[in-house]
Amino acid sequence: MDTPICDFVRGYREKNPLRLHMPGHKGIPFLGPEPLDLTEMTGADDLYHPEGIIAQSEENAAALFGAGMTCYSTEGSSQCIRAMLYLALQYAHREGKNPRILAGRNVHKTFVTAAGLLDFQVDWLPATESYLSCGVADWKALEQQLRNLLPAAVYVTSPDYLGNEMDLGQLSRLCHQYGALLLVDNAHGAYLHFLPQPRHPLDLGADLCCDSAHKTLPALTGAAYLHLSKAVPVWLKAMSKEAMALFGSTSPSYLILQSLDLMNPWLEGLPGRLQAFLPQIEAAKKRIAQMGWEFAGSEPMKWTLCPKPKGYTGETLGALLEAQGIYYEFADPDFLVLMLSPEQPESLTAIEAALNTVPAKPAISQTPPRPHIPQRAMSIRQAMLAPHREIPVAEAQGEILGALQVSCPPAVPIALCGEVIDPQVAEQFRYYGVETCRVVK
Repeated sequence: MDTPICDFVRGYREKNPLRLHMPGHKGIPFLGPEPLDLTEMTGADDLYHPEGIIAQSEENAAALFGAGMTCYSTEGSSQCIRAMLYLALQYAHREGKNPRILAGRNVHKTFVTAAGLLDFQVDWLPATESYLSCGVADWKALEQQLRNLLPAAVYVTSPDYLGNEMDLGQLSRLCHQYGALLLVDNAHGAYLHFLPQPRHPLDLGADLCCDSAHKTLPALTGAAYLHLSKAVPVWLKAMSKEAMALFGSTSPSYLILQSLDLMNPWLEGLPGRLQAFLPQIEAAKKRIAQMGWEFAGSEPMKWTLCPKPKGYTGETLGALLEAQGIYYEFADPDFLVLMLSPEQPESLTAIEAALNTVPAKPAISQTPPRPHIPQRAMSIRQAMLAPHREIPVAEAQGEILGALQVSCPPAVPIALCGEVIDPQVAEQFRYYGVETCRVVK
């Protein structure tokens, strides 16, 4: 597969041109990659109105993923999430649907800020055992919600931050039965289409989804895809670039675009890499389980350790691994998340050896507070834009949560703007180490 963006930039660099255009570094190395960093200029195409090399590269990516259309993002999946939600609202207006979204409670905070910006109504699917996860515990209840609410779209995160995957096939069939689009935040699962048995959201019936190329593929940070299925209306595909432009910078990173362009030939070889790497993962995981370590999640390239039965919190175990030069993706009181790559097979041996040095201690029996959906006092938009004051969580019960204060990772809020901080929310805040919160004045 060709790489038209990279080929153009290399050709331009080899001309040794006099650069009287942006960027201001003029190709002179300061950090190092400046000679390859360009802007929209003659021949370089325009990300939001592509007709040349960017259009060609995006078509290559769409063919690889089996998408009806693929748009590049240089601002991560966050830009794609906002664009998906905007397109869902356009679908509601065009098709006479309710401009509301039925969403899994474990959304990334970008979903919440998008709800504030676009001012749509959200109805929630409850989280399951952790605020980071959201499955479908009762399919009949979900169908009843769809029948009663007739939302424009259902929005879920799969895989979630702990590596749990939803039954997207069944969910897509149910959504389409009631005329709702299925939107999937697949930021952590870009590689799933290339498994021996593909299980990418597009393979399972999703209408729109985002993939972070920088999370599970070797692309630069900020590289992402917005995919539209072959089944979505033609007019929706025609609006996709407009939707991306609405939330994107007019100066997209040409370094990130080249990184996405280079992913295409790399993705052609990914099925073979995964075919070789997956048996190694399973063998190492089995040996680690025999040591007494427990795992959560089903996503193959993410290991989510549950260290409490061995006597450790996720943070404590993470610190022990860091002391041995192994740095994790995420840790909280209950979990430690490690993200794997076929480009780094030696990591399996290193993880196994490190865990083998950690002695067992008395099990920790404390369990996390069960997540729930608090009472809503005002809309997300009203709460986001209202004046706020920061107070200790101990004094926050009965107050209305204003601005989100959630770090990334995991960037999943415990409570949402406009919700009342009740005793259960306060308990969750304390459990996860949240000491203060911003409430509506």
